[in-house]
Amino acid sequence: MRQAMRIVLKNAQVFNESAIQFDRSDVLIDAGRIVEIAPHIAVNPTDTEINLEGCHIFPGFVDVHVHFREPGFSYKETIATGCAAARNGGYTTVCTMPNLNPAPDSLEHLAIQLELIRQNATINVLPYGCITKGQKGEGDLVDFEALADHVVAFSDDGRGVQSESLMRQAMEQAAKLDKIIVAHCEINELLNGGYIHDGRYARKHGHKGICSESEWQQVERDIRLCKETGCRYHVCHVSTKESVELIRQAKKEGLKVSCETAPHYLLLCEDDLQEDGRFKMNPPLRSKADQEALIQGIKDGTIDLIATDHAPHSAEEKAQGLAKGAFGIVGLEIAFPLLYTYLVKKNIISLEQLIMLMSVNPRKIFNLKGGLSVGAKADMAIYNLAESYQIDAQKFASKGKSTPFDGWMVNGKLIHINNV
Repeated sequence: MRQAMRIVLKNAQVFNESAIQFDRSDVLIDAGRIVEIAPHIAVNPTDTEINLEGCHIFPGFVDVHVHFREPGFSYKETIATGCAAARNGGYTTVCTMPNLNPAPDSLEHLAIQLELIRQNATINVLPYGCITKGQKGEGDLVDFEALADHVVAFSDDGRGVQSESLMRQAMEQAAKLDKIIVAHCEINELLNGGYIHDGRYARKHGHKGICSESEWQQVERDIRLCKETGCRYHVCHVSTKESVELIRQAKKEGLKVSCETAPHYLLLCEDDLQEDGRFKMNPPLRSKADQEALIQGIKDGTIDLIATDHAPHSAEEKAQGLAKGAFGIVGLEIAFPLLYTYLVKKNIISLEQLIMLMSVNPRKIFNLKGGLSVGAKADMAIYNLAESYQIDAQKFASKGKSTPFDGWMVNGKLIHINNV
């Protein structure tokens, strides 16, 4: 076997997590581990030297909300294709949601997913366990203790836990085990068959709307339960201004509450809707006021991280318009260039803030390993921010090609990924 060679990455802008800034540095990697990060590292005759002048080295991105569809729905995505998509987007760690068949609601069912991950994953893939049996959002709770050591957290993503008493029990169980409850907040009785935001576009075009209350009223309930139980609580894909304010106040009270939003809620709103399944996701694109509240939330730290909610479907499932098309879009391969181009370059947030939202904060909140750390395995994404290109969904590694951002011009090209 060929002996691993030392690699010296020269002259890059390297993210310094402790100072939250970029430093012009060299990085020495030996046998896959970061040995040194310094302003200048001498290169030995046997070293491989790579000049990264003009490039940025980020800690590998982390997405705590993806759907890789295996087991059960491999025609939409597989562990292998999902990992390929993640790598294309600079992600080195992802957490996979439990709406699978079988759902990971027992060790027996989870073992099927874990074996697929073992065989096919090319990045760190960490599964969620269900909150309820069958991932139904009602009925009986799973055996939290049996699953706790094998899952990153507990979620019924795709369904809100409808019963207050059941969610209280779930939070009590999670608190005992110091695991996070990751909540898709949605009150079923308020949906009324809706499929886009209950706003101006829905009324103008005769569509059934999903009201904002269906999200924020359950967020409100869960924050109250979080206060009662002391549970660590994370809100999925926040989309409404009311949810942002509720979470802001919960943090001021010192509760163990965190949340995420997704790129499409930051860059689009109901005014951008088209009669096309590429614009259908759950929760839906909300009002301009909601979008502005979300942007303020990432600026002031109320929103802790950005996750893609990468949700691939077949072309046939997405080709049925807003009313009948499947909920969900893909996003792993384009999240960073979109956010860099339309938030950082427009001076809405800094590049340092974006790296915190996409890499550092998710690791801290979910207690995950990785990042740019001397002595650890190399975990990084290297980007040329000056390179611009047009998004072409047909070139995605993901089986899913449905995105409202197809054709958008972006800056920021991945040139290399090293993952643990």
